[in-house]
Amino acid sequence: MPAVPLVLVSSARLAGDTAALVRTVFGTTACVVVNLLDAPLYSYNYAGAYPADDAFASIVEHVLRHQTIVLATPVYWYAMSGLLKTFFDRLTHLVTTAKPLGRQLRGKRLLVLATGSDATLPLGFEVPFQRTAQYFAMAYGGAWYYSQQEPLPDIALAQWQQRLLQALAEGEESAATT
Repeated sequence: MPAVPLVLVSSARLAGDTAALVRTVFGTTACVVVNLLDAPLYSYNYAGAYPADDAFASIVEHVLRHQTIVLATPVYWYAMSGLLKTFFDRLTHLVTTAKPLGRQLRGKRLLVLATGSDATLPLGFEVPFQRTAQYFAMAYGGAWYYSQQEPLPDIALAQWQQRLLQALAEGEESAATT
């Protein structure tokens, strides 16, 4: 399992503020980036019938190959992006018809990078991430928010980069014990 984190970018713009934040935060730290805008994801349906170009299965394959998963999302209307919400809705597949895949999320680390225009993250923003991590028995490492109202302070960036490196080290340790 690669020690490098997987970053799922879920902005409506390929080269927007969220992608820029990912580049800034990760700097020279190796990571694999999958932009959900490049990966067609169709809305969840109970029949489980999706077009041939649906990328959910390949995204899940990426997720399962990494111990640390970072979800990078802009804050749209006080919540995660629609792209990321579609991905979350599709996780239903991992608890219904593909339970063995869902069980493989156990012990992985989940972190969130968010960008927005408000001064702070909206109340309740982290709940879906916390609860999803809890449901899949993943370790939730929290969310880090960058408000475009202010320049990115070097000290805050350094603290988050340190937190990221710590999460990666913890992920390697838990991967070695599972």
